[in-house]
This record gives sequence, C-alpha cells and structure tokens, in this order.
Amino acid sequence: MSTFLTAQSLTLNYTSTALFNELTFTINRGDKIGLIGHNGCGKSSLLKLLDGQFEPSSGQIAKANHCLMRYVEQHIPPALHDQSVLSALAESLPDDEVWRAELLLGELGFNEDEWQMPVANCSGGQQMRLLLARAIIHQPDLLLLDEPSNHLDLPSLMWLEQFLSDWKGSFVLVSHDQTLLDRVTNTTWVMRDHALHHFSLPCSQARMALSEKDQQDKQRHLSEQKEIDRIEKSAKRLATWGKVYDNEDLARKAKTMFARKERLEEEQTELTDGTPWALELKGDALPANRLLEVTPFSVTPPQSDHYLFEMVEKRVKSGDRIAVLGSNGCGKSTLLNLLHHSYQAQIEAELTGALSPAITFHDRCRLGYYDQSLNQLNDHDTIRDALLNFAAISEEYAKRALISAGFEYARHGQTVSCLSGGERARLLFVGLTLARYHLLFLDEPTNHLDMEGKEELIETLNQFEGAALLVSHDRSLIEQSCNRFWFIQDGELTEYLSVEEIYDRIADSAPKSAASTSAASSPSNPVSPTVEAESEEKLLERLLELESLLEADRQRKPKHQKPAMQQEWQQQIEKITAQL
Repeated sequence: MSTFLTAQSLTLNYTSTALFNELTFTINRGDKIGLIGHNGCGKSSLLKLLDGQFEPSSGQIAKANHCLMRYVEQHIPPALHDQSVLSALAESLPDDEVWRAELLLGELGFNEDEWQMPVANCSGGQQMRLLLARAIIHQPDLLLLDEPSNHLDLPSLMWLEQFLSDWKGSFVLVSHDQTLLDRVTNTTWVMRDHALHHFSLPCSQARMALSEKDQQDKQRHLSEQKEIDRIEKSAKRLATWGKVYDNEDLARKAKTMFARKERLEEEQTELTDGTPWALELKGDALPANRLLEVTPFSVTPPQSDHYLFEMVEKRVKSGDRIAVLGSNGCGKSTLLNLLHHSYQAQIEAELTGALSPAITFHDRCRLGYYDQSLNQLNDHDTIRDALLNFAAISEEYAKRALISAGFEYARHGQTVSCLSGGERARLLFVGLTLARYHLLFLDEPTNHLDMEGKEELIETLNQFEGAALLVSHDRSLIEQSCNRFWFIQDGELTEYLSVEEIYDRIADSAPKSAASTSAASSPSNPVSPTVEAESEEKLLERLLELESLLEADRQRKPKHQKPAMQQEWQQQIEKITAQL
C-alpha cells in the first residue's frame, strides 16, 4: 500500500484553547475519506494545514515525494471573476497544452460556447466544476475538497456524486451531506472534542459505530465512577478512624486510597461534550381544509419581466410538507417570496395591486418565513430583542429559550450583526418555534446546519403540526421529511408522488460529457455531423502530433530520453484513442 501523507501529533491553536489537539493519521492510495464534525470544530482548518496554507502550532506533516496533491476551495478566487472559463482553467498550462483544458471542459459538461463566458457569470454548479477542473488538470493523486456540495442544486449534486464515485485517486472530502458521503467514501474521520475518530466505514455506518462507542463509554464511565465513589467513601472513613483512634496505620491506608482515587479519576473514560443545542420547530394545526390556495399565474422576479415558470392550481393544508425542487435559477425561492409578499399584503389589507387574486391564504393562517439570507433578523437588534419580535413572551422566558439554544446569558445583549451564519440560523429557528405558526416557508434551511442539525430538522418537521413548503437540495431532508414533491423544469411546475421520479427525470436530462457526446449521438441530444467531424479532425491532428513526439524521444539515447514525458504522452494517446 502506497502512503501519500502522514501527520504526527498535529495541534492547531487560535487562542489559548486548541482547535484540535495531537491528531495523528495516515492517508494511503485508495483512501476516499469523508471528514465530518460540528460547525467550527476545525475541519476546513485541517485541510488548509495539509495544503500548507496554515502552519501547525505543534506536530508535523510529511508528504510523499511521489504524491501530487491539490486543494479544492469552497469559492472561486476573486482574481478569476473577470477571466473566461477557459483562461481560468488553462492559466497554469503552457500555450501548446491549452487543448488539455478544452478537452477537460468538454468532459465536465461545459459547452464550447461557454468556454469564453466570464467566470463571474457561472452558476454555482459550473463554479464547482471549474474549481474541480483547476485541480484535476494536473492529474493529482490526492484531492482535498472543502464542502464542494454547498449551495448546489440537485442536478449538480448528482453530477458531483458521479464524479467522485468515478475518481480513481484518493481524496479527503469535507461535507455535511450524508447521502453524498455514503455513496462516495470508504473511510470516515469524525472531528469531535478536539480529537479525530477514525472509521474504515462510510458516513452513516461510522456515525452509528461512534454512537455505540459513546454508549459503551457512558456505561464504562458510570461503572468507574461507582468505584471512585466507593474508594473515596472508604478513604474518608479510614481517615476519620485514624484521627479518632490516633492510628497512623489507618491514616496511611486512607492516604493510599485517596491517591488511588485520584489516579482512577485521571484515567477515567472521557465522555463527549455533545451538541450545545437541539433544533426544534413547533407549530399549530389550523382546523381548515386549506391554509393556502393558488390558481394559475406566471412566476416572475419582483420588478422584472423575466418569465420563470407557470404556477399551476395547488392547495396546501395542515400536515403537508412540500419540497419545491429544481435547478438553481428556475424560480423556487422567487415562488416563496411572491407567496410571502402576498400574505403580508393580505395582512396589511393593501389589496390594490399588491395582492395577487391567484393567491389566497386562510384568514386565520399565521405564516412564518425562513429566508436563506436570514433577513428576518435585524442586525441592529440585540439577540434578546430579536427573539421578542417573534412572539409576545416575557424576558425571563426569552432568556431561558436563548440559553437552551446555546446562547450564554452574557451574550444576550450582543447585536445580531455579531453572530456567525450558523448562530443567526439557530436564533431564527428559536423565533419560529416560539411563534407557533400554522404554515412555514423554509428557503434552504440546511445551509448553515451541520449533520446533527439536519437530522434534528428532519425529526422536528415530521412532528410539526402545521404545514411547510421547503426549498432544499438536501436529499436526506427531502426524502425523510416531505410527503409532496413539486418539481420545476422547462418553465413548468409538476407534482410527483415520489422524489425518486424526480431523480430519474434529472438523470435523464443530465448533460453528456464531450467524450460520450462525440462518440454517439442520440435523438434527444443530436450532434451536428459537421461539428462531430471537426472535433474528430482536431483529435486526430493531436494524436499524430503526440505519436511523433513519443517516437522521436524514443529514438534518442537513453540518457537523453524523458520517461516522465513519454508516460504523459502515452496516456494522452490512449485517452484520445478511446474518444475516437
């Protein structure tokens, strides 16, 4: 087994407290590692340490000379925004190898007319593919991927899953998407309590194994504590008798037992700190046939004539948990926004021009809205006041709710602007629960949640007594908490009985790679014979050039030959031959 990288006693401190402490691990050829843990535990920092962007506070990292490693960041670097897609990919290549970038873009689903598109105009899925392309163009042995699935739509997520499943090299993947991790990894690292737990299992099995370990540790800790308490009680009794009877032997035995008790306490099984809060959503069921009724209307963004899709007749009642699915930009969030604005207009009785006659809410329906931008929270409010805006509760009740959500009392006077994205999301969930709405609109509610938070959201939605419309690309959330499925594609909204039907439709319409497209065209995805011929001609020209280079180098004396280049040319020849 070939070792790519080893780390010994790796520690990283930002403050007096270590973010993680004394981590030791090895990455070998064939390892496909999922790195999971709570938000803020240090996952991204560990990747940056391995990539050399950070220096460890102590410990060392050793990388094998034969291992080529590449880091795939979360976001496109700002310096690339004004470049074209092709130039952003080819910037590290010599001019005579730009063809490699063109081939790779085709394989990753970029049409030729998109090669000159500014990077800033790329969708989230296209940006993720470009970031991957910038890494794999160098044919690395090891990829470090920092949450590549963030903010991707379902088609892009399914593409990423297929890409990682087919990837022949090794990788370390930071993600909160358990479905993705289960399907592409064979090893799981769990970062928790400043340590790293290793499992040669995919994500869900590893988490189950860790949960079983926690239960065993808890039982062991309890047993050890009973023994500690017994020894302490006996030692105190002996010490008392030693004083009462002035018996040095008893006093000495008491000291020995106290020392043993301290040693057992030092060696006692450590328990996990657990999560600082539990997510929950509570609401009320409205005894009515419909909370919301919609008749057909065209969905367009506010202050825009750009048509997105045609909304069809729908009704929503208590108990409905509806997933609104589709590619980024198809109009999912716009639909929730339009419905929410219509509700506000109805409440404020601004009926002239402000309220769509196609949208009707029950006159007693209370609607809550989780916007993915978290704009329901005012930056200038204190944390306590922000909570009071949701429901008429006492300050004492608000204090208890905040403390149970992991906000220490000393922080309750801080302004919302001081909170991280994850903390803002936590505060908004608490507010939505206190208000006990009949209907919830949830727009990408998992963006700031870790894996445990997502599971808690799934559980609490299944117990929610009202109704919910949620826009999400998280497959676990969709599959386990929703009972209706609306899919927007090609300007139409269609309801499906199961989400598997939508997955099949997405897979059927997924873009073919350049290699598969040029090899064979189908009626649903025709390829122009002229374009196909031109593509084959370019490949043939490059094939002849590579064969000439290879043959010329082999004719040289052995000491003047370039084995590494010969190997690369041979790989390119085989690749082009396969495409032809």
